[in-house]
Amino acid sequence: MNRAFSRKKDKTWMHTPEALSKHYIPYNAKFLGSTEVEQPKGTEVVRDAVRKLKFARHIKKSEGQKIPKVELQISIYGVKILEPKTKEVQHNCQLHRISFCADDKTDKRIFTFICKDSESNKHLCYVFDSEKCAEEITLTIGQAFDLAYRKFLESGGKDVETRKQIAGLQKRIQDLETENTELKNKVQDLENQLRITQISTPPAGSVTAKSPSTDIFDMIPFSPVSHQSSVPTHNGMQPPPVPSRSNEIKRDLFGAEPFDPFNCGAGDFPPDIQSKLDEMQEGFKMGLTLEGTVFCLDPLDSRC
Repeated sequence: MNRAFSRKKDKTWMHTPEALSKHYIPYNAKFLGSTEVEQPKGTEVVRDAVRKLKFARHIKKSEGQKIPKVELQISIYGVKILEPKTKEVQHNCQLHRISFCADDKTDKRIFTFICKDSESNKHLCYVFDSEKCAEEITLTIGQAFDLAYRKFLESGGKDVETRKQIAGLQKRIQDLETENTELKNKVQDLENQLRITQISTPPAGSVTAKSPSTDIFDMIPFSPVSHQSSVPTHNGMQPPPVPSRSNEIKRDLFGAEPFDPFNCGAGDFPPDIQSKLDEMQEGFKMGLTLEGTVFCLDPLDSRC
């Protein structure tokens, strides 16, 4: 699916963008419960979940238990399920985690949505009895999702994938520069060993005066091949080579470090924020599907 939001029929949004962006839309409903489902989308998936929860409610109702009432608060920040009197939040479903929302086109009270749990990453189907306003609630969730997705893009979410690609390229460049530096150092070591061998080994049959600097604990012999000054050795080992300029921090002509669009400073995109952006991008990329379907398939489902 190319679009982040899809629906079977073209509907008119129920609310102004400001109402969902700066505030929230409240609805009262009865909460039939939630159950785990195997797929993030699908009419058959939610139909089976609704039948399962309705059957469980019939049993509890026969035992004298009432269906709990809840308040839904819908905004661009998610769908909150609260206890009506205490306003205690029972569930907080973020919009980028909601992948499917459907209402019963024959029973105007019933609606449901599938949301990926933030802790277990399991897909849960939530089912409600909403006093004949199921379609309105479904459309409100759809509108909130659409606004949240647009806000995500405007705030820079569309650049998440670009930053990841740039980071991969930068990591590859860094690895190649490190490998190049290591190869240069090995070549330099081999050249140094070769020069020492050539100086310390005289031609056959010739008598060569002792070099004044052949003590390995003192100085490296001077060679016209190299323009570097003699460098003292330590414990018989050559000193570490001069670091390559590739290891130095590259700066522009004003002395500033280059801009990194993936890691824009220490506090701009820390790992937890980057992970959240990735999660939101994947959720919005999957999209939200709205459907009107039939949940009440037999007389047992006629009432909750």
